[in-house]
Amino acid sequence: MGFYLNNKSKISLYKSEVQRPYFVDKTLILSELFPLIESGNSHICITRPRRFGKTVMANMIGAFFEKGVDTKNIFEQLKISKSPEYEKHRNKHDVIYIDFSKMPEDCESYEQYIGRIINRLKKDLIREYPDADYEEDDALWDILDCIFDMYDGQKFIFVMDEWDCVFHKAFITREDQQKYISFLSNLLKDHGYVELLYMTGILPIAKYSSGSELNMFLEYTMASEEKFNEYFGFTESEVDILFEKYLKICETPTITREQLRLWYDGYATKAGERMYNPRSVVTALSNNNIGNYWTSSGPYDEIFYYIKNNVADVKADLALMVSGEAVQAKVREYAAASMNLSTKNEIFSAMVVYGFLSYENGKVRIPNKELMECLEDQLETKQHRCQVEEIK
Repeated sequence: MGFYLNNKSKISLYKSEVQRPYFVDKTLILSELFPLIESGNSHICITRPRRFGKTVMANMIGAFFEKGVDTKNIFEQLKISKSPEYEKHRNKHDVIYIDFSKMPEDCESYEQYIGRIINRLKKDLIREYPDADYEEDDALWDILDCIFDMYDGQKFIFVMDEWDCVFHKAFITREDQQKYISFLSNLLKDHGYVELLYMTGILPIAKYSSGSELNMFLEYTMASEEKFNEYFGFTESEVDILFEKYLKICETPTITREQLRLWYDGYATKAGERMYNPRSVVTALSNNNIGNYWTSSGPYDEIFYYIKNNVADVKADLALMVSGEAVQAKVREYAAASMNLSTKNEIFSAMVVYGFLSYENGKVRIPNKELMECLEDQLETKQHRCQVEEIK
């Protein structure tokens, strides 16, 4: 057990999630990961807007696979327990779980940030595998290679959450960004010790990485790939079930099913399905109140800059969208990576990635009333109602 290796906190966090009244079982994603583990050296990156259940999913994956604890009491009543591979994989793997949004105290440099991760993980590995032939100045990947060689092909499942968080920190330079990409490449690419890498964040990796540095990843976004879409966000039928629970739990319900649709639905997947914002649905039902629960920080405020300053005359099209119209756009999801946007299509691409707009059939639109309020405020140059706070 360690800080990153087989850490128990994710088990506690996911257990709490399962016990909540408006919990939705998304564990069948595990059945899609089992074949990737069997083949080994698999790398996937799933990106979604903030508050779409990415961290809950990462916690669930870590809690299910991690050795050293029995999580049967959590998973035996969930959908994955019916899988024929359930017992084969539950609590049978060593898991290295890194939440890249966690910062050292008073962090002022990339060296402090990445040094904390490297040093903590080295300590975990040396404590758990003391007989490997380490050198004091070995790189992290050298230590892992050594463990693989000396411990009978020991492999690890890597779960990495908020992979792109560091790019939005004020202390990160362009050079630091490249160092970070090189760190990920050195740690994760072409190593026998990688059983599975499951990585998640908001932004796709495509345009952060030049050449072949991170070309081992299969990337899955809401607008470009159908695979995994049903596991992030709530479907129509899932919200129907939650609403029935709400009517039974709440003594004086004030929310209607149609209000949930108007306020929190509207995110289009590659397959043309509509998804609800899960965090907003759960918060509204828990509070017995329909309202704007959108929160923003960091890169979201950078998007507001382009709107407020009417870069590429973007306000005219946004005004059309506020009135309910969809607008033609050529969306390239990677365009948000640099946050140096100069064309309307680049701005709309960024807004799709961050969840402000939905993209379907060559057009962008505002998905629901919750986001409509945020963007109306920007167009009116008022202080936006979105709370500015650092949350997932």
